[in-house]
Amino acid sequence: MTSDEIRQKFITFFEKRGHYQIPSASLVPADYGDNGTLFTTAGMQPLIPFLLGQTHPQGQKLVSIQKCVRTGDIDDVGDNRHLTFFEMMGNWSLGDYFKAESIAWSFDFLTNKEEGLGLDPARFYVTVFRGEEGIPRDEESIKIWQEVFKKYGLEAKIADKDEKISEQVRIIPLGVDDNFWIAGATGPCGGDTEIFYDTKPEDGALVGKFSDLVNSFRLVEVWNNVFMEFNKTADGQYLPLTKKNVDTGMGLERITAVINSQNIFETDLFAPILGEIRQLATRPEDKAGRIIADHLRTAVFMMTDGVTPSNTERGYVLRRLIRRAIRYADEIQADPNISKNLAEIIIKKYQKYYPELASRREKILSELEQEEAKFRKTLANGIKILDKKLDGRANELIDDWEDVTTPFLTGEFFFNLYQSYGFPIELAIEEVKNRGQKILEKTEQKLKEEFSELLGKHQETSRAGAEQKFKGGLASTGEMETKYHTATHLLLAALRIVLGVEIIQKGSNITAERLRFDFNWPEKVTSEQLKAVEDLVNQKITEKIPIEMSELPKAEAKKIATVLSFDESKYGDLVKVYKIGDFSIEFCGGPHVENTGELGHFRIVKEEAVAAGIRRIKAVLE
Repeated sequence: MTSDEIRQKFITFFEKRGHYQIPSASLVPADYGDNGTLFTTAGMQPLIPFLLGQTHPQGQKLVSIQKCVRTGDIDDVGDNRHLTFFEMMGNWSLGDYFKAESIAWSFDFLTNKEEGLGLDPARFYVTVFRGEEGIPRDEESIKIWQEVFKKYGLEAKIADKDEKISEQVRIIPLGVDDNFWIAGATGPCGGDTEIFYDTKPEDGALVGKFSDLVNSFRLVEVWNNVFMEFNKTADGQYLPLTKKNVDTGMGLERITAVINSQNIFETDLFAPILGEIRQLATRPEDKAGRIIADHLRTAVFMMTDGVTPSNTERGYVLRRLIRRAIRYADEIQADPNISKNLAEIIIKKYQKYYPELASRREKILSELEQEEAKFRKTLANGIKILDKKLDGRANELIDDWEDVTTPFLTGEFFFNLYQSYGFPIELAIEEVKNRGQKILEKTEQKLKEEFSELLGKHQETSRAGAEQKFKGGLASTGEMETKYHTATHLLLAALRIVLGVEIIQKGSNITAERLRFDFNWPEKVTSEQLKAVEDLVNQKITEKIPIEMSELPKAEAKKIATVLSFDESKYGDLVKVYKIGDFSIEFCGGPHVENTGELGHFRIVKEEAVAAGIRRIKAVLE
């Protein structure tokens, strides 16, 4: 079954059951509370306001396929399952149906031979919340699952605390870490049930501890249904919600692999990309090819949604992906035009579902070409650093560290080279060997171990920062955040008056202490221009303009909006429009003050470049 068939079956299945299909939101999160998240990482992320209680314009039952990016496991890409970009299929109930319908529909879609995927019911196992922190075990989901399995002639016993599967055990209760979902420290939350598929029934009866079977990839998770039925308060209480929600997610790439090959890179989603790589490489190699295919696919989608290569935040992630792809392309001696050729294939593969890929084709190809040229220059500088380090040491034996007091090549040196110039350590060591150095095998292993340790610390720090941004964003609806959010609307309107109407928002980040606003502009903004912007914002604050909100059909709203800062596809047919006199009229889902007079004095504290053609303003309210 092809990915196109799976995609269409999923949408049709839930549309027949009363769900409204909503389009994928941008990979750059919309300004719902200016949450500061670098990328959309899950299907539920664009729906947070509605999961928290807002009324969705398209009703209470929704279905979508959402573009997502996660880069926490970037160094694992190249095996048979890790990706940085993926599409998440999901269906939602916003106060409509709950556990019984959600579980039954999920299993029906997976097993139904006419409307669904036609998978063998006997190959499925599920986890449920076992009860912790004063919340009882999810007996309701257990009962529903037993009834569902019974319809297929399957007994579904419950695993004991040892979590062992044997004979008819199909339901495994797990704790908070595995089967309970909450966005932050407080707020809507609840247990979930995860659905796992036996990938190798030919190996005999499924017996053993659940976690071991998952770690060995005998069992693979294919779907997760989250049941939000509590609100966790600041004092740690879990209070029942009057409006209960369902949030589900199933990765398109993973389920396509499960059905066809158990290898994501052996599906039709990657076949044309990898085929082109094999054609363009002098010495093709599976892992390198997979990394190139994954990274450039992600890069194309990022650039389509307005991300440009830079040394900070989203732009840094994009730059790292492109540069890793280039280095691995060099490793397999690929044609110099491989990046552009693959981008063309990716655009052709996906433009049917994401037409913006085709409309932004020229920009994508141009940015790829520019970034590769920059990297070639940077790469040359990195080689110079390496050559300087090796100067005068030709043919020197780098002995085992136990016999060398101060080795001149260390894991730290290679890590710094990697951070500064994008050299994977394997390639850097190869460059060293190509220059006549001899490195003992166990010494090379120690270099890599030290490098890995430093990289691990760096990744842990990065993950913690990303998690904090996500959690912090969900809580960022306080008084000051609301004021700064309104101030960004004034700032954008002022920039368009002072610099020109071509100015659009390229990103923002808001805390209780300041606002940060990115916009397109090819050069440094002069001090005179900054003062004019600052004065104009303060003028509108002193005018004490009331802020009006109205909900209008999208077509009507587009006629009056002065600017659309984000991809309009994230909005339904009915949109919120915030109007600050005739000065600013924008689509928006975030919080606002009632009157500009509440903001205080606006002051720009910094203006700087963040990428080619992108400037950033930081400002405070005093």
